Amino acid sequence: MEQLKQGADALFILLGAVMVLAMHAGFAFLELGTVRSKNQVNALVKILVDFCVSTLVYFFLGYTIAYGVDFMVGAGTLAQNNGYALVKFFFLLTFAAAIPAIVSGGIAERAKFGPQLAATAIIVGVFYPLCEGAVWNNKFGFEDWLQSVTGGQLHDFAGSVVVHAFGGWIALPAVLILGARRNRYRKDGGMSAHPPSSIPFLALGSWILAVGWFGFNVMSAQTIDKISGLVAVNSLMALVGGTLVAVLMGRNDPGFAYNGPLAGLVAVCAGSDIFHPAGALVVGAIAGAIFVLMFTLVQNKWKIDDVLGVWPLHGLCGAWGGIAAGIFGQTSLGGAGGVVLGTQVLGTVIVVAFALATGFLVYGVLNKLMGLRLSQEDEFDGADLSIHRIRATPEQEVSW
Repeated sequence: MEQLKQGADALFILLGAVMVLAMHAGFAFLELGTVRSKNQVNALVKILVDFCVSTLVYFFLGYTIAYGVDFMVGAGTLAQNNGYALVKFFFLLTFAAAIPAIVSGGIAERAKFGPQLAATAIIVGVFYPLCEGAVWNNKFGFEDWLQSVTGGQLHDFAGSVVVHAFGGWIALPAVLILGARRNRYRKDGGMSAHPPSSIPFLALGSWILAVGWFGFNVMSAQTIDKISGLVAVNSLMALVGGTLVAVLMGRNDPGFAYNGPLAGLVAVCAGSDIFHPAGALVVGAIAGAIFVLMFTLVQNKWKIDDVLGVWPLHGLCGAWGGIAAGIFGQTSLGGAGGVVLGTQVLGTVIVVAFALATGFLVYGVLNKLMGLRLSQEDEFDGADLSIHRIRATPEQEVSW
């Protein structure tokens, strides 16, 4: 019976890993549909290669930093317990690789390929594991310190803070250092519109992400005996809340409509195991409002050219999710309890500060050493031709 349980656990978390791996196709198509047609190939290639680089550095370095696990042992040892340790790594790798996928959407259309891969290696290999290890493995006694200061530990069941807020707040410095796309904000004070190149592909990306998110959240239980239908339904309700509010506030704009569910899902990750479904609906709805309001403010008022809105979507909605777990997780609001609002606020602020510092350090240094931005000519031609030497639809350009 124990052997059956071990096999079931390995299969359970493997299925979760595959579902979150599929989410990276969602990241790719969401970016492909949002950027201009001359940058679509670059979006597809970036997400794939970033994932591969993330796999290497996380396997050989990052996972060891976060959890103290070293895979440099015999295959027989690795195969013990149905290889559970390996598939757990695979599952958590898909989370780690989401960091460069998040950043990619913010810096789209004007970033060099090589320096972004270098940033991926550094962040996924070193800085993300430090954050992940501190929150999910009590590295440096971080959770113990929070307990002594606030009376609780940071509750982040599926990564609103550790993954999404961290990725979104790293992306902000990268976007600021790169600067806006050329002619996006004109000298006369006007703004050039860059509408999505393909609403169908944008929608496809959002749907893939939304479906995969149920593996992201539900399989964060990591063993089959801890699976919870509450997590699944809370994820569903947050998706619904985020979508409806984004459609309403975005005046039926399809870009907002298809980012709304993602905003809700980002926010619900932290407390998906402790919210009441009605609470999850409210958390998702507030996240949808945050995204619409802040995306508009960032683009139109502050003139920060965050192409996919990854800072509002992941950075702000992720931080909201961490704090929301301390509010809607309370038994007085139908939650399961066991959370402290002060802990959630302090823990979230610390992760945000660490992510900001990481972003400015990594992208600032790489900008000095390698330069992050494409030349004016390459940016005008588009990343597809300047980096990959082919457009997404080359048959439309042949003359024979």
